[in-house]
Amino acid sequence: MKTLHKTALFIACTLAFSSSVHGAYQASEEATQLTQDTILIDSHIDVPYRVNEQWVDVTKATEDGDFDYPRAKAGGLNAPFMSIYVPASLDDSDESTALAHKLIDYVEAIVGRAPDKFAIAKSVADVKSQFEQGLISLPMGMENGSPIQGDLDNLKTFYERGIRYITLAHSQSNHIADSSYDIRRKWKGLSPFGKTLVTEMNNIGIMVDISHVSDQAFYQAIDISKVPVIASHSSLRKFTPGFERNMDDDMIKALGENGGVIQINFGSTFVSKLSQNWRNQMTAKRKALVDKEGEDSPLVAAFDEEYIAKNPFPFANVDTVLDHIDHVVKLIGIDHVGIGSDYDGVGDSLPEGLKDVSTYPNLVQGLMDRDYSEADIKKILSGNFLRVWQAVEDYAAKH
Repeated sequence: MKTLHKTALFIACTLAFSSSVHGAYQASEEATQLTQDTILIDSHIDVPYRVNEQWVDVTKATEDGDFDYPRAKAGGLNAPFMSIYVPASLDDSDESTALAHKLIDYVEAIVGRAPDKFAIAKSVADVKSQFEQGLISLPMGMENGSPIQGDLDNLKTFYERGIRYITLAHSQSNHIADSSYDIRRKWKGLSPFGKTLVTEMNNIGIMVDISHVSDQAFYQAIDISKVPVIASHSSLRKFTPGFERNMDDDMIKALGENGGVIQINFGSTFVSKLSQNWRNQMTAKRKALVDKEGEDSPLVAAFDEEYIAKNPFPFANVDTVLDHIDHVVKLIGIDHVGIGSDYDGVGDSLPEGLKDVSTYPNLVQGLMDRDYSEADIKKILSGNFLRVWQAVEDYAAKH
């Protein structure tokens, strides 16, 4: 799976401890129906990279992964952004651009296999009309701007193929921006090209995604952007102190002033300090063992399984995710928060009650239990994101 929080670590967790407890969260008929009756946008699902690693037909039920058609229908998911994820290891190479095109091909292949179930969506209007037709829309966002390769012609090409947001960097600083994970602050924010790119993304109609970038890059991006930006799959640093991948309160406030939206990541280590600390402790102890015994030691090979057996992974739950939504609403209001689960991207670290795309009604039930109105729930499910996307489209139409 994907880098850092998207590792075999969590696969081992699930193999050792089956924590899929859908039954612990029973959504009411009202919550389930509200989910079915509403456009539901999840702005970050890693199906393309999943099927690139091992092809599986997600137009039918699958035995693994977090997404397939039957589960999406059951969960009311009708507009998942397919993440065109390119690993940072491919930065500054033609291979990154080639992989991005290959992953887009996979999304088109999904639609080609089941045009009665799925449709490519390139606009807000597409999502709305496809919802009325009973189709699942597949808009696309590019995770890691590396495939642009410093060439604005590539930006235009990817727009034409359906890319509607770009996460400027991923786990390493690239030619566009510094990454929150990279201690080398190569650009002190955005590169000169990155600053140009933000403007051109505004002009062409591609949303600027500030998930993964450094704090400096975030502030520079919102300063340059003439339209609201998104955080396609981030959570709050308040609950995970020191984890720069998440956003702190000052950033959330700045995002609100910008008119943007933060789409909450479901991964346990993104939403729970306890889960984050567990991961950090395991990583530190594994590194100490490698330093002492060497990477090829049998002790190292057995470490993960033995550690997890003695120290079960502390999964987050629905309430943990809801706490993040509550905090955004408290800080900047109901108009700036949504869902960016990172399904098929965070391995098996998903919270209890939110293990796959069939479980959105559990989140809706939680919102109802916390006295969110139907109108506000609809904003969280899609209204806020659609507002930003429409603003980006309207600006581009004039420029």
